[in-house]
Amino acid sequence: MEKSKVLIIGGTGYLGKRLVKASLAEGHETYVLQREDMGVDIQKVQMLLSFKEEGAHLVLGSFNDHRSLVEAVRLVDVVICAISGVHIRSHQILLQLKLVDAINEAGNVKRFLPSEFGTDPAKMENAMEPGRVTFDDKMVVRKAIEDAGIPFTYVSANCFAGYFLGGLCQPGSVLPSMDHVVLLGDGNQKALLGDNNKKAIYVDEDDIAMYTIKTIDDPRTLNKTLYLRPPQNILSQREVVEVWEKLIGKQLRKSSISKEEFLATMKTQNYAEQVGLTHYYHVCYEGCLANFEIGDEGEEASQLYPEIHYTSVHEYMKRYL
Repeated sequence: MEKSKVLIIGGTGYLGKRLVKASLAEGHETYVLQREDMGVDIQKVQMLLSFKEEGAHLVLGSFNDHRSLVEAVRLVDVVICAISGVHIRSHQILLQLKLVDAINEAGNVKRFLPSEFGTDPAKMENAMEPGRVTFDDKMVVRKAIEDAGIPFTYVSANCFAGYFLGGLCQPGSVLPSMDHVVLLGDGNQKALLGDNNKKAIYVDEDDIAMYTIKTIDDPRTLNKTLYLRPPQNILSQREVVEVWEKLIGKQLRKSSISKEEFLATMKTQNYAEQVGLTHYYHVCYEGCLANFEIGDEGEEASQLYPEIHYTSVHEYMKRYL
């Protein structure tokens, strides 16, 4: 089967650059949207030029120019959007409504993968303020996609390993301590995350990109959600800490923070920080990533694509030694 042509929007971002590389590695004719108004952002310019050297096509386009989006979309079969949905950097999820309009007008796209790649927003209808804005906005985009009859795949990638494993699941930290860790819960052996030893799911960002590219031509995931749940990487915070302790050959000093203390501290932060901390709360104290079974509306990536040798938590954390 001929491989789809792919347009990646947000291709110079944290995940986007990995999606470009994975698409090229899998042999897809790959297009990357390039803004005309890049100014003197030399790092992004050089990244785009490196993509071009590797075989990608750069296509000018902007969310502020509807016609440019339509023309870009008409070049490809699949559109993947990886613009930021993180408030501490920039929250742009609803910009995708313009992309939905362009895809709808172009009429040629076989599949659209919007910017999701985290917690499944369809499972977060009871999320707390202010963090629920992320999930609500993603559901607005989903509704627009489905109302327009655009074929889709939603990717629920759970926790980006770099953000969670690097800091031993502690908000605000991306490098593991050699001395001390704060456990999100009461800190005893049986109740680490919240009160029930909740598990989270950690996925290497390069693996997220590869699973995403694998799915774009797969009829099994058409109009479904692809959940990334690599079995070895479904761990509690204590289990993550234990992996690190084995690697460094010593026990860390441990303290803990109850959910009441966590919420009280969260309310003292600015809005953007509160949004992110709300997500941590749902992941760590409620176990929102692994507390449901995948139904008929979804598929699990490691089962569909066993040929991908995903990076285990143990392997991932070796880089910090």
